[in-house]
Amino acid sequence: VQLVESGGGLVQPGGSLRLSCAASGITFSISRMGWYRQAPGKPRGLVASITGYGSTNYADSVKGRFTISRDDAKSTVYLQMNNLKPEDTAVYYCNARDFWWGQGTQVTVSS
Repeated sequence: VQLVESGGGLVQPGGSLRLSCAASGITFSISRMGWYRQAPGKPRGLVASITGYGSTNYADSVKGRFTISRDDAKSTVYLQMNNLKPEDTAVYYCNARDFWWGQGTQVTVSS
């Protein structure tokens, strides 16, 4: 199984980024996919998840700002992040089936 994240970077407060995670080696269409993040000195925590049926779940801190979506034809899950805040700064990790992890992508929100 391979999960490859992309789309991280440096953005100013109030800006937007879209993260992508391309999966291979799993039956993507039936897999629950998730985005997690870890800031320095803090534990890794769930940002958003989406089931194979399209049901979504979000951390309270990102509700209304972030949107998770999936394209089963491309075996890719996305995280659209709007109105970014400095406290969103972290390494963002893609997860498949609560088991496999990507390598992470850095998101830095700073002016």
